[in-house]
Amino acid sequence: MNPIEAEPAAKGSGSGRGIRSERRLCEEVHLNLACRWFCHPGLSDRVPDHSTFSKNRHGRFRESELLRYLFESTVARCIEEGLVSGQRMAVDASFIEADANKQNSTPKEEWDPAQVDPADAPRADREYPETLDEAAFGAASEVQPKFTSHSDPASQWTAARKGPAFFSYSDNNLIDMDHGVIVDVEATRSIRQAEVGSTRTMLDRVKARFDLHPERLIADTACGTGPMLGWQVERKTAPHIPVFDKSER
Repeated sequence: MNPIEAEPAAKGSGSGRGIRSERRLCEEVHLNLACRWFCHPGLSDRVPDHSTFSKNRHGRFRESELLRYLFESTVARCIEEGLVSGQRMAVDASFIEADANKQNSTPKEEWDPAQVDPADAPRADREYPETLDEAAFGAASEVQPKFTSHSDPASQWTAARKGPAFFSYSDNNLIDMDHGVIVDVEATRSIRQAEVGSTRTMLDRVKARFDLHPERLIADTACGTGPMLGWQVERKTAPHIPVFDKSER
């Protein structure tokens, strides 16, 4: 999974039913009458091939920001129906495991992007340099990851689950607490600095798009740094966040 793919994956409506691929989605539409009713094909109509979804997602869907338009249209409808007040929000991140493995990676001491041949590189490698200046994927921290994946170099090697390390992205959600409606989402590398930056991005975006400005914000310790807490107080948002205390280091 590359950074451009991570955001649509984070928004996918099928995660609650165990649907994590276009192939599985097409199978569900083919077999599930509720899905056919929602998508409007008849019982005898053919479901598009999964490759059609993949090609569109990598091509015109991404360039046109269609998936974000659909997501924000759904949020707007929830606001119209009174399901979102925007007064009490929470920020949470979950891991999206990248389609990469340690066997196909390079330690940070040996990693050199200049050695990648664009002619032979997969699409994720060709797009990787474009993400380096983005805070969500490259510029949030100067710390080099322990390993860099050859197939998906923008993914982050992490052991944050306290188990075996793996390559991943973070799906950062801004949630309205009235009815648990996700009002914004931002994909980042799985590092604290990028996740904190995504909180600012999402709060600024819902303010600009929907004029939502929370009175209270719930988050974990990652957002408990002095600058982040001060930024929220300046915005007149009361932070319900444990302080990120480094005084004993």
